[in-house]
Amino acid sequence: MAQNTFHGAHYLADGFRMLTQKGLKRYVLIPLVINLVLLSTALILLISQVSDWSQWVEQTIASWGAWEWLGTALAWLMWPVVIIGGILFVFFFFAMLANWIAAPFNGLLAEAVENRLHVAAGNEEKVLPEQGFWTLVKDIPRLFGREWTKLKYYIPRALICLLILFVPLIGALAFPVIWFIFNAWMMSVQYVDYPMDNHKVPFQDMLSALQQRRSGTFGFGAMVMLMTMIPFINLLVMPAAVCGATKMWYEHYRQDMLGNSPPNKTN
Repeated sequence: MAQNTFHGAHYLADGFRMLTQKGLKRYVLIPLVINLVLLSTALILLISQVSDWSQWVEQTIASWGAWEWLGTALAWLMWPVVIIGGILFVFFFFAMLANWIAAPFNGLLAEAVENRLHVAAGNEEKVLPEQGFWTLVKDIPRLFGREWTKLKYYIPRALICLLILFVPLIGALAFPVIWFIFNAWMMSVQYVDYPMDNHKVPFQDMLSALQQRRSGTFGFGAMVMLMTMIPFINLLVMPAAVCGATKMWYEHYRQDMLGNSPPNKTN
């Protein structure tokens, strides 16, 4: 299982390497700009919110009177957990928003990557026909409908995770871990869905396929989550994750989902 988890994480590194390849760079630009704007907004919001939280904690502890020492001790213990939880929540929320807005362009990037992998594997024809601008425009309602399906899957499960935060003491400690694991899964769902949706694979079939390879799926999503929290690198995470997830789809899911002959794996 550990090997499969590492192998899943390895695909994000492959995705970063693909970003500069000829024929793919033009598909990376728009998702990159969208990610830049939204993650910069997330960073500004997070810094502002941490300042507000700090003031609230100081005022609350000061009101404890003789028990102020206990409040200070608890704050030292809980503050790192709260900060990590806040970072995970804010950055993931804006990453989801970026994926929603960039969905049509991410689909084009996934298409270009899969065609490139298919040709590199020794095939003469591209596996997917390239979409023109008007074809993309006409497909936008369906693409946003697919994003809405993912959002309906995400929201009730996210709310359950958030309820854990309100369990006294234990909730604050457990929430960052549970939130990370859940969103690592969602990151894989988000990005592997782009190449699957290009082939019109139903959403439930896509989920079933990912669940059969849970360790590799989690490894990929966990690495995406970690890179999303690193300044500057997180600006490139979305297009890199699309590339990496498409390669993972091509090498591990395509044959089972489409019934085609197995591809030759590329390094």
